[in-house]
Amino acid sequence: MTVIDDAIYVDGRRVATPAGLEDTFEALQEHGGFAWIGLYRPDEDELEIVADEFQLHPLAVEDALTGHQRPKIERYGESLFAVLRPARYLDDIEEVEFGEVHTFIGEDYLIAVRHAESPNIAQVRARLESTPELLAHGPLGVFYAIIDEVVDKYQPVLSGLENDVDEIERDLFSDDGARVAKRIYDLSGEVMEFQRATKPLIPLIESIRFDLERRHRSDEAALELRRSFRDVLDHVLRVVEKTEELRQTLQNALSVNATLVGQRQNDAMKKISGWAAIIFAPTLISGIYGMNFDRMPELHWYWGYPIALIVMLAFAVFLYVMFKQRNWL
Repeated sequence: MTVIDDAIYVDGRRVATPAGLEDTFEALQEHGGFAWIGLYRPDEDELEIVADEFQLHPLAVEDALTGHQRPKIERYGESLFAVLRPARYLDDIEEVEFGEVHTFIGEDYLIAVRHAESPNIAQVRARLESTPELLAHGPLGVFYAIIDEVVDKYQPVLSGLENDVDEIERDLFSDDGARVAKRIYDLSGEVMEFQRATKPLIPLIESIRFDLERRHRSDEAALELRRSFRDVLDHVLRVVEKTEELRQTLQNALSVNATLVGQRQNDAMKKISGWAAIIFAPTLISGIYGMNFDRMPELHWYWGYPIALIVMLAFAVFLYVMFKQRNWL
């Protein structure tokens, strides 16, 4: 069953729990207040029931069914459709898992469609039901609690990514440059995906705050709700700034890794070239005197053989000392 919870709230308190989606609208008409429906990966028929009851826009319904949406907020008449991208860090595989929450927000309803395990909407509901003054703000108060939960769960993700970046910085000067480069590349992809999940929240929250100010400028309750959204916005800004720092750090790490790999390759070429030069001198001398021409007077010298060996050894030692002093060997 994909219906996680379905309830009617009046003045911040639950007054009815409809037996099914078909009964929700009738219960709302009977009690007033607003309806909060939580769905987990609903099929088309289930979401169509809710769409018919609350006159949800077909394009928003299509987005909620399809998934894979970017974080955004769209207005359809008097209702809002918002997409959030929750995230959680998986320690065992050191990766970030992203989900989606689609919310339909109207004057008397909030419908949350969840496509992943996080965030825990049931936990959000329990917290709100224990603080009726926040739940009394209505659907936007619920949406604030949901987005606050999503943003709060970004902090463990940031901590996990920071640990991974610290490990990469320690591994930069290891000899396994290819492995480090691959890890930097993979982690950069996760950081950019995390950035795409968090950065759009800034205009999303600002849009809601502007709408609240425009519609309820003199409402004290709306003022308090605007302050709550501003607090979430501050958290989002810190997350976005930290994520940008991580992205820049990874870019620098990738550049440093490429430089180190090039330096190691250059050092290897120096060693190869040095040893080749050392071997070249004896090879040249032995090659000349290995031609066995008849008219080579040196072949008949009494001291020719030991002198040739001494010259070859002297060349090799001279080149070795010179290359060693220049750190080629």
